[in-house]
Formats: sequence, structure tokens, C-alpha cells
Amino acid sequence: MSGEVSKKGFSVKRVLPLVVIACVAVIGAMTLKDYLSFDALADNREALLAWRDSNYLSAVLGFIALYIVVVAFSLPGATVMTLAGGFLFATFPGALFNILAATIGATMIFLAAKSSLGDILYAKIQTDDGKESILEKMEAELRENEISYLLILRLVPAVPFFVCNLAPAFLGVKLRAFAITTFFGIMPGTVVFTSIGAGLGEVFARGETPDLGIIFEPHILGPIIGLAVLAAVPIIIKKFKKGAES
Repeated sequence: MSGEVSKKGFSVKRVLPLVVIACVAVIGAMTLKDYLSFDALADNREALLAWRDSNYLSAVLGFIALYIVVVAFSLPGATVMTLAGGFLFATFPGALFNILAATIGATMIFLAAKSSLGDILYAKIQTDDGKESILEKMEAELRENEISYLLILRLVPAVPFFVCNLAPAFLGVKLRAFAITTFFGIMPGTVVFTSIGAGLGEVFARGETPDLGIIFEPHILGPIIGLAVLAAVPIIIKKFKKGAES
């Protein structure tokens, strides 16, 4: 038996990575809130800039590593990390560092979820009575338009980031598709927040906090929604063709 809890491949060893991530996420939410915050960034800005100026490469690698950990363990502070990327490294290459770190972290939690429970839940989507379940219909639709749906999921600001990381793992999404759509899908929003971070010097000087609601301004949100609509075009075309053929 050796840690086995069922005859269908479910074991303590298999779900351990996801359990560890969940525990770290809960502990982090309770203990790290004050350390991964805007106030902490403001209070330590001079030390962070000095660290960057004294050893740029170690600052870049250290920042990316910390960002990966924050995302991979769903710790609080992902938005602050994005702002910090802009503050320390400007909009570019700061945006590139942010996108790379967020993609790697998201891929790590995706793999943990997929290897722990994803395959098991995906197998249970299939029904034994010959009837197509709602989940099975969702899975079939996602499989047929995988790239488009994943891009829409990433582009729409209303969908929580951790949901975008976990849901695909439970619906049989391929690793390559997940990684590619994450990298490009988070790009618009990340560039916006990184650019806000690049201007934090003036915000700190005025003793203010950044306006993160800017992403919902029409001139920012409009183009992002436009990209989501473009991502939906292949889905619409396929449905139109199916309707014409039936």
C-alpha cells in the first residue's frame, strides 16, 4: 500500500507537492503580508536600489527567483513584485523579468497540480453511463480551442491569476500550450503594472500610493479586451462553420 489511499492512483506521495504548496500559501498569507507589500517596498527602496547598483546581475537573478517563489506558492505580493520589477529595472527590461518569472512560477504550480490531482480529476470527467457530462463538454470545448480559451483566460483582468494556473491543470491542458499562452497572455497587463512601477520614484517622493486601477481605464482596458476578442475569433469561426454544415 505504501501511502496509497485508493486503487485508482491516488496516493499521499502523489498529492504531497500540492499539499505543500497549499500549506505554504496559507502560512505565507498570514505571515508575509507585511513583507511583500507596497509599504515594505517604499520603506526599503533605497536599500533595494543600492543592491541593484552594486551588483546588477545578482539583483536580477535574486528578483526573478523571489518572484518565481511568490507565484509558485501563491504567496501574497505578486502585484507588488511586478511594481518592484518596474521600479528596479524600468519598464524594459523590467517587464521581461516580470513576465519570465511569472510564467515560470505559474508553470511550476500548474505541473504540481496536474501531477497531483489533475490526471485523476481529468479521468473522472469521463462518464460511465454513456451520457456526456457538463465537465466533459467543457473539456471537449477547451481541447478543440485550447490556445484561444487560455489566452482569453489570461487577458481578462477579472479572472484571478491562481485560478488561471489551477483550472487548466484539472482540465487536461498540455504543458506547452499553458506555458506559451501564459507568457503572451500576461504580457499586456504586466507591461502596464511594470510601467506604473517604473514611475514609483515620483510616487514615493510625494508620499502617495500608485493608482493600480489604471488598468480599468478605457484607454488601457479597451486594447486588452480587444486582444481577448481577437483570441476568441477562431472559436467564433469554428462555431459558425459547424452551424453552416449542420
